[in-house]
Amino acid sequence: MAHEILVPLTKPLTEVPKELRVFDLEGREVSKIETPSLFYVPVRIDLIRRAFLSSFTAKLQPKGRDPMAGKRTSAESLGVGLGLARIPRQKGSTRGRFVVSTVGGRRAFPPTPEKRIHEEINKKEKRLAIVSALAATANKYLVGNRGHRVERVPQIPMVVVDDIVKVDTTQKLKEVLKKLGLWDDVVRAQEGTKIKAGKGKMRGRKYRTPTSILFIVHEKEPLIKAARNLPGVSVVEAKYVSVLHLAPGGVPGRLTVYTPKALEELSDKFKVKLL
Repeated sequence: MAHEILVPLTKPLTEVPKELRVFDLEGREVSKIETPSLFYVPVRIDLIRRAFLSSFTAKLQPKGRDPMAGKRTSAESLGVGLGLARIPRQKGSTRGRFVVSTVGGRRAFPPTPEKRIHEEINKKEKRLAIVSALAATANKYLVGNRGHRVERVPQIPMVVVDDIVKVDTTQKLKEVLKKLGLWDDVVRAQEGTKIKAGKGKMRGRKYRTPTSILFIVHEKEPLIKAARNLPGVSVVEAKYVSVLHLAPGGVPGRLTVYTPKALEELSDKFKVKLL
């Protein structure tokens, strides 16, 4: 059973309405729901960044080196009396081997898999960071400051009827996003896609694509199949949402679309009580 999260009620950077409008797939307002208390939680940018680093480093692969790297050589020192330093030298040459201080020698302190790369975080801190990141999605200033195109978006955060999860093709989803005023942000992500510098281009990560819309839904099929071909668009179920989805790079305020059922699940999972 989830514990309640007790937070002080403070005035946010932008006013959060008491009721949120629910839009249909044609962009028309069909109903209103009470604003969940999640969206009144103060935005803790420092805590969000710490939780992001914890989740991000938890996925990193430990990196190490072969303990014998740079030591498999038949090089021997030529001894004294030759006017040369007494370092091991390659047979038939004067090129140095094995020791750290020479060109062609082994590394002094190579990466080791024992290094601690995961930044740990307390469970309550992580829960509060997720709730704070959810609240940031309702802050129009933070969403716009993150770079999203929100000029034509009728409401921050956007709440769309549950039927949006039934959209099964990219073309249909494109038409829905245009009617909701969200398509401009997908175009921004497409225009911002760049080829990376460096050798990553050879290793399956040629392009860098900006982050665009996040759909938080109660079930992701078949919507995820329609959204996976749109640049920067992500779909996640409410029960699996994390700071990695809500604040990519540790920067809160991602442009987010909710379904009413997803908001109910989030309210049940994170029981926020305002003091």
